[in-house]
Amino acid sequence: MSNSPEGIRLQKVLSSAGVASRRAAEDLIDQGRVSVDGKVVREQGMRVDPQTAVIHVDGARVIVRDDRVYLALNKPKGVLSTMDDERGRPCVGDYVRDRADKLFHVGRLDADTEGLLLLTNDGDLAHRLMHPSFEVLKTYLAEVPGPVARDVGKRLRDGVMLEDGPARVDSFRLVDNFAGKALVEVVLHEGRKHIVRRMLEEVGHPVLKLVRTQIGDVYLGNQRPGSIRSLNRPEVGSLYKSVGL
Repeated sequence: MSNSPEGIRLQKVLSSAGVASRRAAEDLIDQGRVSVDGKVVREQGMRVDPQTAVIHVDGARVIVRDDRVYLALNKPKGVLSTMDDERGRPCVGDYVRDRADKLFHVGRLDADTEGLLLLTNDGDLAHRLMHPSFEVLKTYLAEVPGPVARDVGKRLRDGVMLEDGPARVDSFRLVDNFAGKALVEVVLHEGRKHIVRRMLEEVGHPVLKLVRTQIGDVYLGNQRPGSIRSLNRPEVGSLYKSVGL
């Protein structure tokens, strides 16, 4: 950690990032709740370079670089998880063509799956979110033929054997039953291709409709299909925390 004479005062950086007013930011520093590059800062007036400093408040990463972009897209059915398609088919890139930033999607959703897809230009965060070793949880709602037997959840939690090896969910619950169909919630950190569809088919409930509703602590909520929103500061901080940054 270095006090950069050419940098910006830490309390101003925190204020500009939306953490707190400058006065409240000074209180946070006095209370030892702010760290820079892994070390707690208690002196007022420290200057930092927002382009290189790694700042945490109460253990949560604060994004202070203004060139970083973090977006949530509700990907509609029929849209490919690619930034471009040589055959001209609808793709994720169509939704961000007018943006100057070079963005890429974090992970994939198959064309028939709807829901939450993250877009960013933060390569380090994206890489970690996609890497299975960090076990970032993803939540799906699946419509399947019903009724669902009582032992299905246990079978999925214990693990089922697929053609490319065993797979298991982190949690499973029945949300609703209606007219010969059921709505189930599946939570897992696996990222293999079509993993949710293949697991549910293996236990006798082929997917009729699939929506990803959550990644880590970022929720799809009532976001309209095809719409994009910027992640807020707590959401970005939670993603960093989930991958140890």
